[in-house]
Amino acid sequence: AKDYELRQYETAKWVSTVIRGETQKEATRQGFWKLFHYIQGKNEKEMKIDMTVPVTCLVKPGCTDFKISFFVPFEHQDSPPQPSDSEVFVEERKAAGIFVRSFGGFASPEKYAEEAEVLAKILRNRGQLFHEDFFYTAGYDSPFKLFNRHNEVWYFKK
Repeated sequence: AKDYELRQYETAKWVSTVIRGETQKEATRQGFWKLFHYIQGKNEKEMKIDMTVPVTCLVKPGCTDFKISFFVPFEHQDSPPQPSDSEVFVEERKAAGIFVRSFGGFASPEKYAEEAEVLAKILRNRGQLFHEDFFYTAGYDSPFKLFNRHNEVWYFKK
């Protein structure tokens, strides 16, 4: 469809942290830095790992816990180094169909929520079944990139 796509993601490992009781913007900032320290060597092997995209944030409307995640690069998928920070963990996300809506510009939590609502309406109108109680935000660009930015919201297919 022109206003969203359905992607099939394979099982993969992500490094994540949960930030509790903050705004989404602040949780994303804090979570990003915890994960950035992990890829800079704050792990059991003191190994530097390449930064990957997207950076995702799990949003459950009405909840102030946010899970921020970095995709583990393909060369480390089999055995990612364990984090040294007890608040950082490696998780395996199962293969899934994901409905994706893309948009440009600098994405605020409000813009992500607005795009998620647009996507949810489209999916409902088309009779698509999806998990409506949460969505992921996905950011692909450094904060220093000013033009042609790429952001997404994701709903998991039921």
